[in-house]
Amino acid sequence: MALYLTKFSYTPETWARLIKNPEDRRTAAKEYMEGAGGKLLGFWYAFGDHDGYMLCEAPDNASMAATALAIGAGGALSSFETTVLLTVEETLAALRKASSIKYRPPGTKA
Repeated sequence: MALYLTKFSYTPETWARLIKNPEDRRTAAKEYMEGAGGKLLGFWYAFGDHDGYMLCEAPDNASMAATALAIGAGGALSSFETTVLLTVEETLAALRKASSIKYRPPGTKA
């Protein structure tokens, strides 16, 4: 399964609802990921550019995209960004493959 790091921020209205009625949103995030055949590996709140972070596992990009679309369509978030994470082994394979690609900068002749 592929790994994904998701950064999200709540809308002010969502924060107001959570202040009025505190809720552990890890439970909902776990259900969303399991609904797509994946798994929630971690869930954190933070100070800074984003309100929170999730580390997830999903069978493929389409499954993670479906989860992101469903969550985003709910209207509780002002931002939701997902990054596909590569293992060290995947990165090493990409580095080896990159050596066989003959790159030509724009404006130069072959």
